[in-house]
Amino acid sequence: MPISKKEVEEVVQRYEQKNITVGVIGSHSAEEVGSAAKAFGFKTVVVCEKGREDLYAYYNRHLFDNVIVLEKFSNMVDESVQEKLRRLNTIFLPNRSLTVYVGYKNLEERFLVPMYGNRFMLKTEERKLEKNQYWLLEKAGVRTPKRFDSPEKIDRLVIVKVAQKTKPLERAFFTAKGAEEYWSKAEALAKKNVISLEDLKNAVIEEFVLGPRYNANFQAWALKDVFDKFDFLGFDDRRQVNLSGILNLTAKEQLELDVPIKNEEIGHYGLTMRESQKPLVYRAAERFLKVCCEEYPPGILGPFALQGAIAYDPEDPEGKRLEFFVFDVSPRIPGSPCVGPTSPEMRRLYLKYYSMLRELGIGLHAFESVLDFSMLEIYYASVKGRLSEIVT
Repeated sequence: MPISKKEVEEVVQRYEQKNITVGVIGSHSAEEVGSAAKAFGFKTVVVCEKGREDLYAYYNRHLFDNVIVLEKFSNMVDESVQEKLRRLNTIFLPNRSLTVYVGYKNLEERFLVPMYGNRFMLKTEERKLEKNQYWLLEKAGVRTPKRFDSPEKIDRLVIVKVAQKTKPLERAFFTAKGAEEYWSKAEALAKKNVISLEDLKNAVIEEFVLGPRYNANFQAWALKDVFDKFDFLGFDDRRQVNLSGILNLTAKEQLELDVPIKNEEIGHYGLTMRESQKPLVYRAAERFLKVCCEEYPPGILGPFALQGAIAYDPEDPEGKRLEFFVFDVSPRIPGSPCVGPTSPEMRRLYLKYYSMLRELGIGLHAFESVLDFSMLEIYYASVKGRLSEIVT
C-alpha cells in the first residue's frame, strides 16, 4: 500500500521542528543540496553507497554533518536506516539517483521518511507508465515533438532514444529520416554492442527539433498562501560524452570517424533567452503545474525542470512563430549546478524575497543555487510550524 499523507504527517509532527536535518542520496546533486542547506543553517545527512562515498565523506565532508554508508543504495528502505533518518529529523530531497537506485515503488510504499517533493510524481519519468510525463504535457497543451510509434511511420528527421546495452540507466541516441535509415543505424549499433535490438521495443522515436536547447528550471511552492505558484530560476544546457568531443572536430574529421555517438551528460552550462520569448516558458510551466495538481495531487513541489528547445513552429503557415517544445520533465531536483552563478533571474528573485529573508534572519547576500529556494520554504515551514504542509 502507498504511504499515506497522514502517516508522513504523524512522523513530521514528532520532529523537533526547529532542529531539522536535510537529507540526500550521495549522487547527482548532493553537493548542491549540502551547500544550500548549510547556507540556511540546517544540519545535513548524506546516504552513500560503499565505494562511491569519497566525494561526500572525504573531499566534501564539510557539507555533511552525518554520513551513512550502505552496501547498496536500495538498503535505504531498511527499517534501521529509516529510523536513523527519522531520529535526525530528516526531510529528504529526491534527485534522479534516488528514483533510479532506490526505485519508485520503494519510495511510494516503504520509505517512511518525510520528503520535500511529491514522491508520487517521481514515477512519471518512467516511459512505460500510462500517465507519464508525455501524457501530462499533452493534457496540459504544452508543445512536444511529434512522436512515432513505429519506424515505418517516420516522415521527417527523428531522434531515437534507446537504453544502452551495457549501461541501461543511460540512453543511446541516433537520428534517422526514414525506416530504412532507422534499421540500418540500429543494426550497426547493435553489432557494436551499444544497444540491443530487443530494447528498441521500448525506444522513443520523436521529431528532432531544429533549435537551441533550453532546460528551464523552476521552483514550485507548496505554501501558496505565502509564495506564488512557482518561480522561474533560469536556463541551462548540458555537455555530453562523447557527443561534445565529436562536435569539436571539423565536418571532414567527423565523417572520417567510425565511432558510435553517446549522449551521456557530464556537465552543465548556463544560458539566457531573449526576453520577448520568455513568456513561452512561463506559460508552459503554468499549464503543466495545473495538470499535475489535478492528476497527482498536490502536484509538483520544490525544484523541477522542463527540458526542451526553442524552434520555429512547423504548423505556422508563415514560418515566423517560435515555440517552446518540451521533450523531458524532471519532477525533482533537475541537477543544474551552474544556474545560480549564471542566472539573471535568480539575481532578480533575491529582490523579490529580500524582505522575507530579513524577517527570517537569513543572511544570504544572493541566491546562489536552485536549491536555495527549497531551503527557503523548508526553513519558513519549520519556523512557522507548517512542515506537514510541504512534505509527502
